[in-house]
Amino acid sequence: MMSIKYIDLSLQTKKIAPELSNIFKEVISSGQFVGGKYINKFERNMSKFLGVKYCVALNSGTDALTFAMHSLGIKRGDEVITPPNSFVASTAAIIHLGAKPIFVDVLEDQNLDFSKIEKSLTKKTKAIMPVHLTGRPCEMKEIMKIAKKYNLKVIEDSAQSIGTRYNQKKVGTIGDVGCFSAHPLKNLNALGDAGYLATNNRKIYEKIKDLSNHGMTKRNTIYRFGHVSRMDSLQASILGFKLKNLNSVILQRRKNYEIYRNNLNRKHIFFPEEKKYQYNTYHTFVIQVKNRNKLKKFLEAKKIETSIHYPVPIHLQPAAKFLGYKIGDFPIAENQSKKILTLPIHQDLRQIDILRICKEVNSFYN
Repeated sequence: MMSIKYIDLSLQTKKIAPELSNIFKEVISSGQFVGGKYINKFERNMSKFLGVKYCVALNSGTDALTFAMHSLGIKRGDEVITPPNSFVASTAAIIHLGAKPIFVDVLEDQNLDFSKIEKSLTKKTKAIMPVHLTGRPCEMKEIMKIAKKYNLKVIEDSAQSIGTRYNQKKVGTIGDVGCFSAHPLKNLNALGDAGYLATNNRKIYEKIKDLSNHGMTKRNTIYRFGHVSRMDSLQASILGFKLKNLNSVILQRRKNYEIYRNNLNRKHIFFPEEKKYQYNTYHTFVIQVKNRNKLKKFLEAKKIETSIHYPVPIHLQPAAKFLGYKIGDFPIAENQSKKILTLPIHQDLRQIDILRICKEVNSFYN
């Protein structure tokens, strides 16, 4: 019995090895490894893909979040609304700026519960950071209403959701700034760490462009001291090539989801239905089940790899102890953390593989 991998990056890379080889040769022979034409081309093409005026190529999605908040004036003592069930980088970026994350519980689809935001606002609240988790869009219409009412900035953590749409608009383009990761596990993935952000605000774009490159507006002119967060030319060229095939990758993941949808026993297995105004890109496919740990071990014995995103909510991590949260503060997120299991959904899965996964999951509960 062959094993089914949660994700197979070696297979992904092997399929495009000739193209990657040509990219390596071109970039190396150009001698242009930092900045220049490859970065400019990627930023133009990503701006076009997202439908925004500006894109900045960076070294990670985490830096994208940090620069976005900094450019919007988030500073020490400010508060930022965000969910407690994201990857830790969302909260870490807030804390590194000296601001305070104010967690708000989530909906059944694991995304921020907009109905609970207003109760958490204070005079110190300056922004909302919705996280489009698993490739599923947050309820941005309601979130933007609240932001407008209270004059709050909106930083979209779209690290897991490149190409995801909400009311026909791509996430990361609805708030003030959209932040993306191109980590190897993402749908649009580099061969290492990389990230980028999107905005329609020229001032934000110019500020972040400078800050990410030592603060150099020109080679010998520095108006503000910056950092080093540049995407390198090789990653930009690789991502530019992969961007051409991104829609096909997303479509295949959506097809894989439909196989799951039609074959998993919904009596024992919960996952939210996609709404008419949503377009999910399925960075991950997360089910919610009883006896999650036993199911995971059962599937492991059947040579089926799974994952958990994420077993411990951020507010219960040791690093977050100083924030003063406790067990029971966010019951929905905490309850979900005990039930969530991520099944393979990557574009290289065969239909027979997904049917086998469904059969084994169903058999566990039957």
